[in-house]
Amino acid sequence: MDSNMDEAKAGRRPCDQVRVRVPATSANLGPGFDAFGLALTLYDDMVVTPCGSGVTVQVTGCGEGEVALDETHLVVRSIRAGLEALGASVPGFTLRCENRIPHGRGLGSSSAAIVGGLAAAYALAGEPVDRERLVVLANELEGHPDNVAAAALGGFTIAWTEGAESIQGRGRAIRLEPAEGLAAVAYVPDNRVLTKEARGLLPGVVSHTDAAANAGKAALLVAAMTGRPELLLTATEDRLHQEYREPVMPESLALVHKLRGSGLAAMVSGAGPTVAVLGGHASKSAGQSTFFGGTPEPPDGWTKYELGIDPVGVQVWSMEAG
Repeated sequence: MDSNMDEAKAGRRPCDQVRVRVPATSANLGPGFDAFGLALTLYDDMVVTPCGSGVTVQVTGCGEGEVALDETHLVVRSIRAGLEALGASVPGFTLRCENRIPHGRGLGSSSAAIVGGLAAAYALAGEPVDRERLVVLANELEGHPDNVAAAALGGFTIAWTEGAESIQGRGRAIRLEPAEGLAAVAYVPDNRVLTKEARGLLPGVVSHTDAAANAGKAALLVAAMTGRPELLLTATEDRLHQEYREPVMPESLALVHKLRGSGLAAMVSGAGPTVAVLGGHASKSAGQSTFFGGTPEPPDGWTKYELGIDPVGVQVWSMEAG
């Protein structure tokens, strides 16, 4: 085993610079609590350059002037964790982040940081990205695999854990091809909601009736997402988590109810407070245009993002040394 590890390490080629692009994600999608994820065409970009020792971090865009610029930065911690898992060492590097994914809004900014950092670690170690293992490692850092799966694999993902009923379980995921023309609108408010705070409002026990209803709608949502988008409104109904979170995001739940009342498949994105709307038609170009035009302008203080579905997940480019 040790000789194989040594041979693998010997085959690695160092690189001068690593570029990473990782998509935003929307999790839950209504009834698929902690299981469903969707990769969106809104991206964070990272550039990692090995150098000496220690780290230098630069951040522009979302989080600029707010996030840590040292070893505690989430991307840095994820790079370190990835290198350790791969048995590689890069003592120092500079990290440049250009962030477009809003922080603390339910669009997977922390998952993007984790998946991006781990993917960068693979390139720094001179290895191709093992996306299945990346999901396992990312779940260990994030605590639940729904967002990280979509960020790693792209498209529409179903995630679960094996080996335990807690966060120590091994994160697993499969990717399904979204229906042609599927698109999303994200309504993003100025205020943030901490995931821990939103999850803390959920009850420890739910009724059998609500659990059964969500199981049926989650199964229907798989069909809607992969080929029957006309079923999205019904398939995105939820009884397990959204209404319980209303105390920390009343405006979001009010918007969800208003949009659904007008026939749009609206839901809280992840832990919120962003509201996501899904839709689409058979023709990819016409479908997105028609769908976007049928969604209203955002409320005052909110920003509207018109997004496609990212098909590939995290992407890595490396420039080899020598």
